[in-house]
Amino acid sequence: MGERYLLAIDQGTTSSRAIIFNRDGREVYSAQREFAQHYPKAGWVEHDANEIWAGVLACAREVLDQAGEAKDIAAIGITNQRETVVMWDRSTGQPIHRAIVWQDRRTSDFCGSLVKDGHEAIIQDKTGLLIDPYFSCSKVKWILDHVDGARQKAAKGDLAFGTIDSFLLWKLTGGKVHATDATNAARTGLFNIRTQAWDQELLKLYDVPESILPEVKDNVAAFGETAADLLGAPIMVGGMAGDQHAAMIGQCCFEEGMIKSTYGTGCFALMNIGPEFKVSQNRLLTTPAYRFDGKVTYAVEGSIFMAGAIVQWLRDSLNIIGTAQESEALAGSINDNGGVYMIPAFTGLGAPHWKPEARAAIMGLTRGVGKAEVARAALEAQGYQTRDLMAAMENDSGIKAAALRVDGRLVANRFVCQFLADILQVDIHVPNSLETTALGAAYLAGLQAGFYDGLDDLSLQWQQKRSYKPVMESAEADRLYSEWSGYLSKIAN
Repeated sequence: MGERYLLAIDQGTTSSRAIIFNRDGREVYSAQREFAQHYPKAGWVEHDANEIWAGVLACAREVLDQAGEAKDIAAIGITNQRETVVMWDRSTGQPIHRAIVWQDRRTSDFCGSLVKDGHEAIIQDKTGLLIDPYFSCSKVKWILDHVDGARQKAAKGDLAFGTIDSFLLWKLTGGKVHATDATNAARTGLFNIRTQAWDQELLKLYDVPESILPEVKDNVAAFGETAADLLGAPIMVGGMAGDQHAAMIGQCCFEEGMIKSTYGTGCFALMNIGPEFKVSQNRLLTTPAYRFDGKVTYAVEGSIFMAGAIVQWLRDSLNIIGTAQESEALAGSINDNGGVYMIPAFTGLGAPHWKPEARAAIMGLTRGVGKAEVARAALEAQGYQTRDLMAAMENDSGIKAAALRVDGRLVANRFVCQFLADILQVDIHVPNSLETTALGAAYLAGLQAGFYDGLDDLSLQWQQKRSYKPVMESAEADRLYSEWSGYLSKIAN
């Protein structure tokens, strides 16, 4: 009998991937498909959910062709861009509107009215979240309010809502399963993370009928089997988690105080705070890190909306680099930033500022500034934003981190990693596999399939590829951060 594998579906903001891992967590086969980004109005961001599904299915079939047969896959794990909203017709499986992406800001005015009316404290106490267009709840309301006939169909039980994971699960199971996991449910703004149930008061506030909501399961669970005609034979879906939670599992941050930071389209840092729910006092989010056997481990999270997406902007909009990899050499071609700083509020500011109306700026421009300074400012912004998050986490937890486990495609950029070490004044640890999000989904599926005995078994899998130590004097790091913060205050106020 040949080796059996785990298949991870990693559905991200700009592309979808399927990766097959062996038991040792080594990537064996992979496939990727990018998909279109739609910007119908300023601040609006949409995806075609059918295009996403077609890409996911194509990727899964491609890696299965490489691996052999469906019977060689023990289980599938799904991880996904969080907060993005899909609503579809239960009878046809067709979306009734393009997916509204987590970056979308169309509900800013509505969210502002909720804050003004004094709802934020009760929402934070129930969900661990703040009021912001980032989360799913106001997007769900928008679709119900703006798509003809949507509320009538929802009232009759004809519509289903889900984040991307739910839509993919529905499609994979041939419409048999409408479910999500606790981490994705927690990001909707409709789920009470204390009681682990959809919250009636919140559903009423956002005018969302309970009939459209998915069942909420643990991260490791029997989510269902794929329809036999999709992948050649039924395969169990055994794990599911939002992308940042999956990355935390892939980084094996199972001890209180451990932090992982993922640098993908955005940057998301999570600190494990253990089994007790705590409301952040520093405008971070409290979220389930994971839920196993009905027991929740919580994390505090800081969200930065633009990380790797800034490099895409340098490439696709400014055309100052030809490939993302060129940003490293360009930024390193000069000795310092020349006094140039970027505030990357292209889609507003995330934690700990939460200013959806803020817009990006490049500060300190002079006649001598060129593309190298702009590229360097874009990459350095990742360090300044992360320092904001780390300071808030330390204030919330009372724990000063000695190291940061990082992942995501941007950490292949050595300039970024060294600057993170310098500006944070902590060691930066890069794991063997940068695909920790997909790996975390595979680990979840592997737990369900019996590949692993538990979290201690998973922790033995983690291996370091590279580490970076601070070489910048702390006084210089403080000076740079202070200058950036001064410019930020002009944007955020």
